[in-house]
Amino acid sequence: MSEAQKIDEGLAAMMAELGVKARCAGRQLATAPTAAKNTALQNAANELRADAANIIAANQEDMKLAEAQNVGTARLDRIMLDEARLDGIAQALEAIIKLDDPVGQSMAQWQVDSGLDITRVRVPLGVIGVIYESRPNVTADAAALCLKSGNAVILRGSSEIQNSARLIHGCFARALRAAGLDENCVQIVDTPDRAAVGMMLAGLDGNIDIIVPRGGKGLVARVQDEARVPVFAHLDGVCHVYVDAAADLDMARAVLLNAKMRRTGICGAAETLLVDEACADTHLAPLISALLDADCAVRGDAAAQKADARVSAATEDDWYEEYLDAVIAVKTVSGLDDAVEHITQYGSGHTEAIVTANAQAAEDFLNRVDSAIVMHNASTQFADGGEFGMGAEIGIATGRFHARGPVGLEQLTSFKYAVRGSGQTRPK
Repeated sequence: MSEAQKIDEGLAAMMAELGVKARCAGRQLATAPTAAKNTALQNAANELRADAANIIAANQEDMKLAEAQNVGTARLDRIMLDEARLDGIAQALEAIIKLDDPVGQSMAQWQVDSGLDITRVRVPLGVIGVIYESRPNVTADAAALCLKSGNAVILRGSSEIQNSARLIHGCFARALRAAGLDENCVQIVDTPDRAAVGMMLAGLDGNIDIIVPRGGKGLVARVQDEARVPVFAHLDGVCHVYVDAAADLDMARAVLLNAKMRRTGICGAAETLLVDEACADTHLAPLISALLDADCAVRGDAAAQKADARVSAATEDDWYEEYLDAVIAVKTVSGLDDAVEHITQYGSGHTEAIVTANAQAAEDFLNRVDSAIVMHNASTQFADGGEFGMGAEIGIATGRFHARGPVGLEQLTSFKYAVRGSGQTRPK
């Protein structure tokens, strides 16, 4: 047997063992008391704070490796952890503690003519595989949400965050043990071997029930192409801000700058600005100037180029582009219908916002735009599970299967029917 074959067999055995352990741990977790799960989450938050210096040091090693690979400023921002971000992760865990436990909740209850009482009850999905890039915080967010919702999870972070993810996972392992829960409820694939991803996508012999990818187009496209289990995924975050004819200029400027520039590398960052031609004379130039003054490159249509000579010409590809950087595409539209048509053609179904003082225009936009999240007079960067009161999110789903928008506790459950009778039999 060659050395390569030995390595392949060793990896396959390791991954199969992760799947078996996850399935076993998940059965225990599915019926674990809420108090035990909350204790584990508080333990994990405490461990993150106590081990902050070591986690940040590990993250600095990840940053050095990423910088050496010239990954770009947007990805470096996603990788970076500091004390504030780490404490934010711990606070997200504590926010999840305060949320209702969805497991066992009655969704609906009724009685049928036969006298049977039927209850639709929330239950965990089972074992969730999370494959992610560039974001060490996903290690904690995914682990916490899966834990509270009664799901075992297998985490596979990219090699560029391996040091950070390993230590964050260690915090959860210690937290689970201290709470009397199986530490295999949260496992990590601690190898850079990309073959491990393929094994997860195949389902680990039926032991993975759902795959959640968090990363770039290449990762998500591979997951959607190869997965043999259901997938929660979005391919792009091509988010739009539409400035309606009745928009207040100061509000539009503030919302736009935050939507684009607060953090350019997140999926909720605005990538296209649409301006109603009815307000273009008063709004277009100031909005473009504000973007350029904030060091954002602007690619625009003829009207945008005429409004400011610093604007470069946009191509057809720009309307589809998720820049994840300080770049935005700008286009004038002939009204709400045109804006909706543009978003329908070029959008990715993630998040869109309208800025307007016209309540009817806002309602029309919210009703007609078919994206997972639609907003009125608010930054697209609020497209986040934590901001939605979910504590955190495991991702933003843009499909229509099972969950849509931020995937939080409820979205990580399915349901079963509990039927109670008094000896009924069905007549022939």
